[in-house]
Amino acid sequence: MTKPFKVTVPQEVLNDLKVRLERTRWPDEISGSDWAYGANLSYIKSLIEYWHDTFNWRKIEDEINAYPNFRVEIEGINIHYMHIKGKGKRPVPLIITHGWPGSFLEMMKLIPLLTENSDFSFDLVIPSIPGFGFSDKVNQPGCNSAFVADLWHKLMTGLGYEQYGAQGGDIGSGVSSWLALRYPEHVTGLHLNYIAGSYKPYIPEGEQLTPDVYAFQKTGSIWTDKEGAYAHMHATKPLTAAYGLNDSPAGLCAWIVEKFNGWSDNKGNIEHTFTKDELLANVTLYWVTQTIHSSMRIYNENSQKPLAFGKNDFVKIPVGFASFPKELPTPPRAYIEKGFNIQRWTAMPEGGHFAAVEQPQLLAKDIIDFFSGIS
Repeated sequence: MTKPFKVTVPQEVLNDLKVRLERTRWPDEISGSDWAYGANLSYIKSLIEYWHDTFNWRKIEDEINAYPNFRVEIEGINIHYMHIKGKGKRPVPLIITHGWPGSFLEMMKLIPLLTENSDFSFDLVIPSIPGFGFSDKVNQPGCNSAFVADLWHKLMTGLGYEQYGAQGGDIGSGVSSWLALRYPEHVTGLHLNYIAGSYKPYIPEGEQLTPDVYAFQKTGSIWTDKEGAYAHMHATKPLTAAYGLNDSPAGLCAWIVEKFNGWSDNKGNIEHTFTKDELLANVTLYWVTQTIHSSMRIYNENSQKPLAFGKNDFVKIPVGFASFPKELPTPPRAYIEKGFNIQRWTAMPEGGHFAAVEQPQLLAKDIIDFFSGIS
């Protein structure tokens, strides 16, 4: 049963957060190291000070609650989602899925861009993956991206959408890809701004990979060696890290914000791309819901069920791909096309991993152009 949902975090939770921020124990730092060893000490100190003195979570709640929010039980799991109807004559139903370390909050800038155009708009469904935000945590094995895709299909059809589009980045790209792979008769189009890191198309025995694929694999390996320690921790021993991250707001902030700095097109200054309020809204959401461990676990689950295509696996529906220049290593188009029916490929002029926050206008236009072209 679907029920309206309003975000109202108990005041004692926010009071406890402020006390913990006051009692932060700071590490030392190598002079002049900036972000080379991880989250920059001086920046995190300034962010924690702002979090304590200035940031207003109640303002974020008002922004969330300005849109229709709901919770619905599917397969025994309560799923939080936003549902915003488009203003056009025939809005296209579209489910957009976030990733880690983001949340449904990433999509807030997209909402007016995708719903208020009377010429072509969408009925947006923006859910929180189980274990993220205000969706239930799943404390049993098996909550991987494919499992989430099955929940999303039941969510969309339960809302009366027998035909709908899917969009996603990061983990959301994997969820959306599984949706398209499993329910091609219902998913009208798939738009991605990332390809799941575990993606492997079917390669016939004896077929040689092209030089650009080998180059991508080398680049990916270098990136993993330099930047991928977090993912290995998530996929292997997430609970060990979660004790500290769930107990220290400064630790949680550093763990998350370091990714927003490293994966965005910020020209060397994180606040060129994100405001302190945007960064802290997302971190605070993880804090007040205590979802850092449950969100990390999906890495472990996906490592056991990667997006690896068999001989007969192919996403046959139309697929659009928005390629942002500062995205994590992305396979060549020809390699992606071995598993996806790419009908539109857009090389973006700027932007990184958090496209919906970094470049909402560019992403929204590409989504509109793609779906208007196949509708």
